Amino acid sequence: EGKEGRFRENLLGKRVDYSGRSVIVVGPSLSLHQCGLPREIALELFQPFIIRGLIGRYFARNLRAAKDIIRNKEPVIWKILWEVMKGHPVLLNRAPTLHRLGVQAFQPILMDGRAIRLHPLVCAGFNADFDGDQMAVHIPLSLEAQTEARFLMLSNTNLVSPATGDPIAIPTQDMLM
Repeated sequence: EGKEGRFRENLLGKRVDYSGRSVIVVGPSLSLHQCGLPREIALELFQPFIIRGLIGRYFARNLRAAKDIIRNKEPVIWKILWEVMKGHPVLLNRAPTLHRLGVQAFQPILMDGRAIRLHPLVCAGFNADFDGDQMAVHIPLSLEAQTEARFLMLSNTNLVSPATGDPIAIPTQDMLM
């Protein structure tokens, strides 16, 4: 009803392919431009890319064989997944998305567990904290969308407020202790 714009009208609040959702937890060892993506989520998000890699490298003859390899979590899938993720940014979004810093791009890093990990300094743009907040993860599919994510939306290029020009990546008292 009152929602306007591409994200709010067409994407947020609806089920879309190439997306997932999980709780966020602190990842202080990550760089500002990285996010820790759980293996289960990454496997689901990047499944079509993994299937293409399995068939292209002759690990599987067809779609069914490739899906069996993924279902059995054979070791070769992790190598292919790592290669796919290495050059592919992901978009993280925390609802409500009220300004452009509510959606930022990150370089995904495979992690164990079921939560998305974030460096604490990037949370201010999302107005997020680590008390159970959830974030959605999306994959930009087209080459144009990936390029836009890399050059305009990467979290380490969004360290100042677009409205005021003030820095938003400021250590809080918790980080200083």
